[in-house]
Amino acid sequence: MGLNMLVLIVVITLLVFGTIIGLFTRYKKCPSDKILVVYGKVGKNSAGDHNSAKCIHGGAAFIWPIIQSYHFLSLTPISIVVNLTGALSKQNIRIDVPSRFTVGVSTEPGVMQNAAERILGLKQAEIEELSKDIIFGQLRLVVATMDIEEINTDRDKFLAAVSRNVESELKKIGLRLINVNVTDIKDESAYIEALGKEAAAKAINDAKKTVAEKNRDGSIGEANAQRDQRIEVAEANSLAVQGENESRVVIANSESLRREKEAEALRKATAAEKVQSAKALEEAYKSEEQAEKARASLEQATKEADVIINAEIDKRRAEITAEADAEQLRRRARGEADAIYSKMEAEARGIQEILSKQAAGFKEIVSAAGGNSEDAIKLIIADKLEDLVKTQVEAIKNIKIDKITVWDSAGSEQNGTSTSNFLAGLMKSIPPMNDLFNMAGMDLPKYLGNEKKDNEVKTEE
Repeated sequence: MGLNMLVLIVVITLLVFGTIIGLFTRYKKCPSDKILVVYGKVGKNSAGDHNSAKCIHGGAAFIWPIIQSYHFLSLTPISIVVNLTGALSKQNIRIDVPSRFTVGVSTEPGVMQNAAERILGLKQAEIEELSKDIIFGQLRLVVATMDIEEINTDRDKFLAAVSRNVESELKKIGLRLINVNVTDIKDESAYIEALGKEAAAKAINDAKKTVAEKNRDGSIGEANAQRDQRIEVAEANSLAVQGENESRVVIANSESLRREKEAEALRKATAAEKVQSAKALEEAYKSEEQAEKARASLEQATKEADVIINAEIDKRRAEITAEADAEQLRRRARGEADAIYSKMEAEARGIQEILSKQAAGFKEIVSAAGGNSEDAIKLIIADKLEDLVKTQVEAIKNIKIDKITVWDSAGSEQNGTSTSNFLAGLMKSIPPMNDLFNMAGMDLPKYLGNEKKDNEVKTEE
C-alpha cells in the first residue's frame, strides 16, 4: 500500500511539472520588429462576431494548446522598384516614371488585422508582387489626373498624391507606405526636355537683358564722366597755355642775355684754344718722333722673334712628324711580322697534322700487311695502280692524228712489217711500268711480272 502511494505521488508530481513546463512554453513574447498573430479560437469582437485572429505588437500572449496557434509577421521594410512606362497623363502624353517604393506591415490596430487576414503565411516575393500591382495601378491613376508641368515642377504635390492613393490601397492588405522616391521623369515626345530648354532659354535671355541694361547704364555714366573731364581739362589747358606764353617771354629775354655772354666767352675761349693748340701741336710732333723711333725698334724685334719662333715651330713639327712616321713604321712592321708568324705557324700546324694523319695511315697499312713494309708498299701501289695506268694513257691521249698513211714494204717475218713496227714503236713511246717504278725508287711487284735480262733472253733462244 505504501509503495503504490509513492508511485502515485511521483506520477502526479511529474504530471504537474510537465503541465507547468508546457504552460511556460506556450507563453510567447513578441519581438519589437515583429507582430504576433494568434489565430484559432480567439474570442469575439464588439459586434459579437468571432475574430479571425488577434494581433499583438510589443507584448506577449498565452497560446492555448489545441484550440490556438500563432505566427509572426515581420516588420522589416520591403523596397520595391516600380518602373512605370507609357503612363498616359492628363494631356494625353505618355510618360515614364521610374520610382522606388518602401513599404512594410503596419502596426495600426485595424491595419494589423488586415495583414493577419491577407498576407499571413505569404513569402516576401509574393508580398512584393502583390504590392507592386497595387502601386502600378495607383501610380497610373495619379499620373492621369495631373499635367506634365505639375508632375515635373511641383514634385511635392505629385508625391503627396501618389502617397495618399497608394497608402490607402496598401492598408487594405495590412501594409503602410514608408517612402516614395521618384527619379528622372521622361516622356516619349520629349515635352519635358523642351520645357527645360524653354526655361533655360528664358533664364539666359533674362540674364542677357540684365547685362545689357547694366552695360547701358555704365556707358551713359562713362560718357557723362568723359564730358566733365574734357571740360575741366580744356579749362586747365587754357590756363596752362597762358602761363606758358608768359614764361616763354621771360625765357626769351633770358636767352638773349645768355647768348651775348656766351658769345663773349666763346671768343675768349677760341683765342685761348688756338694758342694752346699751337703749343700742343709742337709737343705732339716731338712725341710722335720719339714714338716712331720706339715703334721701329719694336717692329724689328717683333720680326726677329717671329722668324726665330717660326723656325723653332717648324723644327719641332718635323721632329714630331718623324717620330710619328717611325712609330707607324714600327707598328706596321710589328703587325706584318706577327701576321707572317701566325700564317707560318698555322701552315706548320696544318702540315704537321697532315703528316701525322699520313703516318697514322701508313702505320695502319703496315699493320694490315702483317708488319712487312714491302708488302705495305705493294698494297699502296696496288691501290694507286689504276691512277698510274691512267697517267700513262694520258700521255698520248691528246695526240691528234688526223690521218695515217702506211707504206708497208712487207719486211721479214723476224722483224715484222712496217705497220707493226710503227705501232710497236708508238706503244714504246709510253714509259714502261718497270721504268716508272724504278724512277720512283721501287721494284715492280712479282705478281705483275719480272723484267727479262738480255742474257736470259739469249739463253731461251
